[in-house]
Amino acid sequence: MPTSFTVVPVEGQEPQPSRPLEDSNQQLAECSSGEPGDGIPKESSPFINSAEMDRGNIYEGKNMALFEEEMDSNPMVSSLLNKLANYTNLTQGVVEHEADEDSKRKEIKTPCMGTFIGVYLPCLQNILGVILFLRLTWIVGTSGVLESFIIVFMCCACTMLTAISMSAIATNGVVPAGGSYYMISRSLGPEFGGAVGLCFYLGTTFAGAMYILGTIEILLTYISPSAAIFKAEDADGETEAMLNNMRVYGTCIVALMAIVVFVGVKYVNKLALVFLSCVILSIFAIYAGVIKTAFDPPDFPICLLGNRTLSRRNFDICAKFIEVNNETVTTKLWSLFCDNRSLSATCDEYFNLNNVTEIQGIPGIASGVLIDNLWSAYTDKGSIIEKKGHPSITGTEEIKVGGLPYVFTDIMTYFTMLVGIYFPSVTGIMAGSNRSGDLRDAQKSIPTGTILAISTTSFIYLSCIVLFGACIEGVILRDKFGEAVNRNLVIGTLAWPSPWVIVIGSFFSTCGAGLQSLTGAPRLLQAIARDGIIPFLQVFGHGKANGEPTWALLLTACICEIGILIASLDSVAPILSMFFLMCYMFVNLACAVQTLLCTPNWRPRFKYYHWALSFLGMSLCFALMFICSWYYALIAMLIAGCIYKYIEYRGAEKEWGDGIRGLSLNAARYALLRVEHGAPHTKNWRPQVLVLLNLDSEQMVKHPRLLSFTSQLKAGKGLTIVGSVLQGIYLDKYIEAQKAEENIKSLMGVEKTKGFCQIVVSPSFRDGMSHLIQSAGLGGMTHNTVLMAWPQSWKQTDNPFSWKNFVDTVRETTAAQQALLVAKNIDLFPTNQERFSEGNVDVWWIVHDGGMLMLLPFLLRQHKVWRKCKMRIFTVAQMDDNSIQMKKDLQMFLYHLRLNAEVEVVEMFENDISAFTYEKTLMMEQRSQMLKQMQLSKNEREREAQLIHDRNTASHSAAVVKCDAAAATPEKVQMTWTKEKFIAEKHKNRETNITGFKDIFNMKPNQSNVRRMHTAVKLNGVILNKSQHAQLVLLNMPGPPKNKKGDENCILCCIVLMVTYTMLQK
Repeated sequence: MPTSFTVVPVEGQEPQPSRPLEDSNQQLAECSSGEPGDGIPKESSPFINSAEMDRGNIYEGKNMALFEEEMDSNPMVSSLLNKLANYTNLTQGVVEHEADEDSKRKEIKTPCMGTFIGVYLPCLQNILGVILFLRLTWIVGTSGVLESFIIVFMCCACTMLTAISMSAIATNGVVPAGGSYYMISRSLGPEFGGAVGLCFYLGTTFAGAMYILGTIEILLTYISPSAAIFKAEDADGETEAMLNNMRVYGTCIVALMAIVVFVGVKYVNKLALVFLSCVILSIFAIYAGVIKTAFDPPDFPICLLGNRTLSRRNFDICAKFIEVNNETVTTKLWSLFCDNRSLSATCDEYFNLNNVTEIQGIPGIASGVLIDNLWSAYTDKGSIIEKKGHPSITGTEEIKVGGLPYVFTDIMTYFTMLVGIYFPSVTGIMAGSNRSGDLRDAQKSIPTGTILAISTTSFIYLSCIVLFGACIEGVILRDKFGEAVNRNLVIGTLAWPSPWVIVIGSFFSTCGAGLQSLTGAPRLLQAIARDGIIPFLQVFGHGKANGEPTWALLLTACICEIGILIASLDSVAPILSMFFLMCYMFVNLACAVQTLLCTPNWRPRFKYYHWALSFLGMSLCFALMFICSWYYALIAMLIAGCIYKYIEYRGAEKEWGDGIRGLSLNAARYALLRVEHGAPHTKNWRPQVLVLLNLDSEQMVKHPRLLSFTSQLKAGKGLTIVGSVLQGIYLDKYIEAQKAEENIKSLMGVEKTKGFCQIVVSPSFRDGMSHLIQSAGLGGMTHNTVLMAWPQSWKQTDNPFSWKNFVDTVRETTAAQQALLVAKNIDLFPTNQERFSEGNVDVWWIVHDGGMLMLLPFLLRQHKVWRKCKMRIFTVAQMDDNSIQMKKDLQMFLYHLRLNAEVEVVEMFENDISAFTYEKTLMMEQRSQMLKQMQLSKNEREREAQLIHDRNTASHSAAVVKCDAAAATPEKVQMTWTKEKFIAEKHKNRETNITGFKDIFNMKPNQSNVRRMHTAVKLNGVILNKSQHAQLVLLNMPGPPKNKKGDENCILCCIVLMVTYTMLQK
């Protein structure tokens, strides 16, 4: 951006007086449109047509661009600021919200909700619910006031720490509607967001099932017990009958609520205030009842036999017998324990030994019962609820108590189980963030309202624990269904003015909470489906014409039915606790990661957060998961892990600027700095491959099997860089470079080659290859091995990858101290889908290379393609070598390397090179130089070459005889081309030939090069003989000569010494 400007006055214009501000816009419009009356006539020119003038109108209002081509992308600053200031709170990631809003924008109602109505009250309604009314008194009586206080404090601390982290995330920029799913997905990435989002969806769905089960329990237990469809014949079958009633009524209510949500969600939202009023009224009734117990405790007598609590469903008088008309008459209680109504009847032993007493169930806050309720009273399933410290005489024999009117416990109780049952009562803290689109100032309202709601509900829960323990008798607290108080709701016995206030209030509260769950869960699933991160959920992103999630509602109802079929509120509560705890854990993790990364975009307006608090909240959530139920925790984590891996493997890639990506970048930077300190140890060495690909004119890869071989060699381990070179200038070729990169990445995905792609545009193909070899990689993560294909058209000098470029690449790789792998016949290599059922991988170990040649077949055999191939190692023994000892040494060497392979030693004797071979080599070199200097055409050169060849063939038989004679003395070399003959021929040619051919006959072939060529040909024959049936042949390639004049000989020697896929017999 420019930092200084120059103001240039317009010539020929007089200064105009200042005009009012309201006229400035009209003046600007006139100047920009060029309408008549502005004092500037339109220019009429044959070079300016009307089309161009019309096209200029397109750029109206976009005059901040410096160049004409920028006018489409650079709007006016005023319009840009207007769009930023009116940025809507629409859900991010949803398809219709990412469409072109300029053409489809409608009038949006201005958000008008404040902190109290928009955040505080919804959170209050969602937090205070079924557990408070149906289970809190039972939790206090079972675990005692102290342990109950610990349970509530842990859960409330967990939600408070989560609310702090959530406030930091919610105030970091514009708050997206969508709740915790969007917070986590946009902070931790689509994998974590999708996994935790689905867990939160399942938790919300099971919460709906829990609320419905609570509604049915209130209906059948406290409002209308006669409405039960299944009725038990005896006391033992009551539990099963109740569960069946739960299933039947629950299924009906789920279907009814789903229809209500489908037909009219607006009615559910309007009834939310009614449901909230019921909750608040019930809370006030409880506190009013506590105050009343201080001076006028309610009359709820409890009947005890000894210290055992009796259920008052089947009798009305708490006594064994009474006086009626001066006559002792047994009561109905007597008949429950005795075989008949007479005083001489045979009765239960415990009944005979203990007296029946009656105590007040609610003695009042001033009674001192708090001391008795401080400690826990955990019991097994089927135990009798007993009053501590009350006199009791046990019998000599243990008698079955089944069928007697005692109050029994329905489940086994212990501390961790109570934590799992209670935790759902503190969930619902996301209600404010879910309504962020309706808030006037979401960044201010969400932290304030959420933290204030958690503080209020925490005070209510903690105070209720103390007040319940101080006002209600312990046996009543442990009586879950109020059987000792005539089937009254236990918390209702404490309320004022009537227990029915709590019963009716809790009934409507649980109904409303169930409707809210069935309303919110489908929308959460619809948001996840429309994000496109989980392919198989995309069908649930569709709905009615108005956007209502029909299919998501159907799935939610089906999942909710699973919770209904469980039919036990105490069993469903720990399930949804797992999902909510996992969601809260990742909210804390998101805040901690963003804080520690210190990303420039992390600037929350809520300042009262710290990464240590987030980590404490995350640790507390993790601990509570295993405290509630370790097996449920493992199942929830397994579900989330499977979803995470599925999204990672099949889901759509999303770039949301998440913290996990930033964390990965920081971790990568740290690791690169650590790796940079020194060279890797031998134990950590593995081929870090730079794959050099050649592209065609359409920017497609010429040899795709090279990537197949790379994936088979690497198996996703280590570093793989796939590079290619485009010849030209980057400014002209950047589109082709992008296309080439896309094609290569697509092919890498098909071939499952995990690595990086790098395209270099260079004026010279040779320089581009050199740049790749020198600069590919970063820091310590650089390649140490170069993999390339053998140039197919190496004889064509006009080919961009000719033998000259190939030899230069070999030389530069050697100079960089990197290994070089050259694949011959790469198009015949197997694909990743092929499998060799048998065969050999042959290694020809001719020159010691540090063990690289031994490592390659081991790495290849880790892949499924080569797994069943056997490894064979061949080494060459010369005349002075001990073949047997070499084989033993090589086997021992392989044993120390922990490699299994067959070993074979091939003996090759050093036969002398015949004079004919030497002479023919000289003549071939003379012929090549002579034909070049004669500047003949291609056809003429071929005719001359054939003529020279025919002349030399005529003297072949004589040369063979001389070669046989020379074999008797191998230490000497006999040549038919003697020194005298060469000098005479030289003087003869000096007179007859032109001076341009003088240097040709002075040429002397290097005997060492000729001998190497001869040896290479013989070695090639041995390899063809030994390895013609092998699936793969690996052997050493000779290094390039230091003198670049010998490159022609180098390319000839390299033909037979390279990585070769053996299809030699074909």
